[in-house]
Amino acid sequence: MHNAPDNASFTLTPIGYVVSDYPDKFGIPRQPGLAQAANASLVLTAPYNDPLTVRGLEDFSHLWVSFIFHQSPERWTPLVRPPRLGGNRKVGVFASRSTHRPNRLGLSLVTLAGIDTHQGVRLRLEGCDLVSGTPVVDIKPYLPWAEARPEAVAGFAPQAPALLPVTFSHDALDTLARRVDSASLHALIEQVLGQDPRPAYKQSEESGRVYGVRLRDVDVKFRALHNDEATTLEVVAIDIMTG
Repeated sequence: MHNAPDNASFTLTPIGYVVSDYPDKFGIPRQPGLAQAANASLVLTAPYNDPLTVRGLEDFSHLWVSFIFHQSPERWTPLVRPPRLGGNRKVGVFASRSTHRPNRLGLSLVTLAGIDTHQGVRLRLEGCDLVSGTPVVDIKPYLPWAEARPEAVAGFAPQAPALLPVTFSHDALDTLARRVDSASLHALIEQVLGQDPRPAYKQSEESGRVYGVRLRDVDVKFRALHNDEATTLEVVAIDIMTG
């Protein structure tokens, strides 16, 4: 039996935080890159917001972002229920990407769209899967020759989840048409809802129940429509959030 070293305890200091299209964690795709229309910024904080810290980073297209699942409970369990397994089958926490894990550490691969160093440092990201306010503890450039392994085995998640078709009511389309960001918001809603953000155990329920997912400054109301062949998610309304 090996004893833990005396210095086994560490303290992490956030280097910045995320501002994203996701004001709430419900509806966020469960992996990065699944909603490429999602925009975000990583704002570095002092003393890490010195432009020298990101010199040369503009030469890379993708970044690894290490962060804290700050909205998840500190309690963790050795077994979790991955949504990809229907929320019923349990696997070990270290065989999953569950947010309910020791130390609440997360890792996300994002596209670097640009760097603003006029006032501090702000990294523009695409395909982000992080809720606004997420504390970031580290950034590393992605190296495809070292980290892309096409022959890797991906366990119970061998490929990206299948997308559900998404339709829009006339009222929802009218709301979109009045917005400056109409095209990008339409794409974001399609990409987020296509992942079916409903809890796994709710996905077989009858049509009609209305859910809400917050994106940017709107609350998107949607429902599932079932028939004998497929399930479609319909956007029934898009409401501007206040407060």
